[in-house]
Amino acid sequence: MKNKIIITLCLLLFMTPVHAQEGGIKNLRETGKAFASVARTVSPSVVYIRSVGTINRQQIQGFQSPFGEGGPFNDELFKRFFGDQFQLPKTPQPQAPNNKPRAIGQGSGFVFESKDGLFSDKSYILTNNHVVKGADKIHVHLQDGRQFEAEIVGTDPQSDVAVLMIKVGGLPALTLGSSSSLEVGEWVIAIGSPFGLSHSLTVGVVSAKGRTSLGISDYEDFIQTDAAINPGNSGGPLVNIDGEVIGVNTAIFSRSGGYMGIGFAIPIDLAGGIAHQLMDNGEVIRGYLGIVIQDLTPELAKSFDLEQTQGILIAQVTDDSPAKKAGLKQGDVIVSYQGKPVSKVGHFRNQVSLTSPGSKEQLTIIRDSERRDISITIGTLGKDKMVAEATTQSTDELGLTVQTLTPQLAEQFNAKAGNGVVITQVRPGSIAASAGIQAGSVIVQVNRVPISNAEDFKREVKKSSDNKRILLLLRNGNTQHFVALNW
Repeated sequence: MKNKIIITLCLLLFMTPVHAQEGGIKNLRETGKAFASVARTVSPSVVYIRSVGTINRQQIQGFQSPFGEGGPFNDELFKRFFGDQFQLPKTPQPQAPNNKPRAIGQGSGFVFESKDGLFSDKSYILTNNHVVKGADKIHVHLQDGRQFEAEIVGTDPQSDVAVLMIKVGGLPALTLGSSSSLEVGEWVIAIGSPFGLSHSLTVGVVSAKGRTSLGISDYEDFIQTDAAINPGNSGGPLVNIDGEVIGVNTAIFSRSGGYMGIGFAIPIDLAGGIAHQLMDNGEVIRGYLGIVIQDLTPELAKSFDLEQTQGILIAQVTDDSPAKKAGLKQGDVIVSYQGKPVSKVGHFRNQVSLTSPGSKEQLTIIRDSERRDISITIGTLGKDKMVAEATTQSTDELGLTVQTLTPQLAEQFNAKAGNGVVITQVRPGSIAASAGIQAGSVIVQVNRVPISNAEDFKREVKKSSDNKRILLLLRNGNTQHFVALNW
């Protein structure tokens, strides 16, 4: 009996790895089939977009890419993805006196609404504004080989969203999912036309949510993903495992000039709302409060005697604005909007912008350590009105986050508006932290060049990226001192 038990245990030990291996292969097959099912469902709705525009002769100075006019590297999207540092060898090309040079752009998009009926055969395509910006003609290519010339229904450069229309009905429209319920770690799939290779599929996960202050667009709340995104993917859908669109692929981060595992997509909750406004009105009408806001860092929370860092800080209230009329004040901390917690500037700014002007909304604030509920009537954002976010810039090299000095901030930090930037955050362990730089200091000069705003600061830091050395002139109170940083 004892021998039988030993033999049985030995057989189980040898069989277990085999069963585990078979189970693992089965799971992989099922995962692969799930991705293939998404590809079959989504691909017919994804389009390849080719735009043609006219270049100002003075801008190109008689030079062209050696790859020719239609070459993949002649794409303006390359500059968007890889920055101004991406340069190709150029050779002089003669131009005919009366021939205007043409720019060829390429990108992706997807059908999100389609109408089929007598005199109403139309399909609407969502894409990025930068894919069609400046285009004289836009050609849309479907997976089945059909091509159509598209009309621009509306564009919104501030969010980098555009809607096109082609005169054909009955096309399958993708289902718009919910980006707000998306979680970090979920599978996502990108489909588009990288380098003109239409209907290419890549797979990854959601790496992060709520990425802001990237300098890609005015209204930012990006989904970060490691699904491979390259030039030409712009405007294509980022979908979940159910084939629902949860984002619009827009840009990548790269130091090498190639894909490095960091891509950004506009959340579909934001892009979809803007797209429908463009369809209905031809433009986007945004809500407006009339405040400048900033993230509530631990240093700022301490300065305002707050025990928490959840919420956003009001740095400025505009006169005769909805915020002023509702009684909001500088130094108030907004912790809730429309009954939902508020924690990030970018997300709150987008929420307000998508709120219908004239509607009454509830804000919960903290003032003098007390929570208060405030009712506010949303105004209409015009070009001459203040956007609801303080200008900030971050630098990975230095480990600093800085903000343009508003009149109120200048008064608080004993500085002069337009004369430097205030440091709002210092990353622990960074070279700035090692040099003893602290939040609240004002940077007056970078490499002996006076700076007046956050954009100036970022530009001057970028100039130092080659020699990896920078000289800062800091002001603390009434004293100034230089700090040299090397990395």
